[in-house]
Amino acid sequence: MTTSLLILHGLLATALLGGLTHQTAALLWPARGGDGFLDAYRSVKAARFTRVNAALYVIVFALGAAIYPAYRIGVRTWIERARLWDISGLFELKEQTLAIGLALLPFFWLVWRDPKERETRLARLVVTALLCAIVWYAFIAGHIVNNVRGLFGQ
Repeated sequence: MTTSLLILHGLLATALLGGLTHQTAALLWPARGGDGFLDAYRSVKAARFTRVNAALYVIVFALGAAIYPAYRIGVRTWIERARLWDISGLFELKEQTLAIGLALLPFFWLVWRDPKERETRLARLVVTALLCAIVWYAFIAGHIVNNVRGLFGQ
């Protein structure tokens, strides 16, 4: 069961990573009207990603929480016995940044509620880029920890 949840967690995390990256790219670097791939990638309406990204964040977070006891017992104890403090700290920081991201979601939704408001443009830019950075960090940190000693390696 844990393996199935871990795979689902990884797949949905990949979708979240793509959605937030797409939304952030469209917001930070708007398309200039060219025909290239990057212009097409950035020419989407960033506001359309808000609800899906927020929902995916909550779902991926909940799946991570469901997997956490198996990680805590099977992986983290091994990492600590091996004295791999950098790897342990990497995951600790992942936990903290994801919790901060979860707390930012209501604000994320609020500033994207009306994307035409000029007063909230900077807030949209900052919170979206911050959530994107948090998800990228968590994605990479999770893969590093799993490569060192993952749930599959037990």
